[in-house]
Amino acid sequence: MASSSRKNARPAGSDVRAYLAALRPDVRAAVRKLREAIRSAAPGAVESITYGIPTFKLDGQRLVYCAGWTNHTSMYPLTAGMKRALAGDLDEYKTSKGTIRFPLNKQPSSALVKRAVKARVAEVREKGKA
Repeated sequence: MASSSRKNARPAGSDVRAYLAALRPDVRAAVRKLREAIRSAAPGAVESITYGIPTFKLDGQRLVYCAGWTNHTSMYPLTAGMKRALAGDLDEYKTSKGTIRFPLNKQPSSALVKRAVKARVAEVREKGKA
């Protein structure tokens, strides 16, 4: 009889901890700050690892992803609603293909991240109604 994959499944938190542990200390600190702001703006979101990076889901739908890289952190997706909510505040950051890149030496304020995530929450909830 085959063993249950549920028995062998690792808790999502352990995957996130493993992801963070693999990052350089400066990158880890920046990603933790992003995650804290995301959690604050979407307290009901559930965190896991998807595509190898921390992912927050809300109401069963993917809300945002965040990741740490050599020279920057990133948040995905950058949607039309998020762009409207952030207006000119994104001018100082590189954006492309639905990604916001925050240089390690110029991390965003928690307020900026929270505004972006709250705009994304509104989009996800609106989509859920449709």
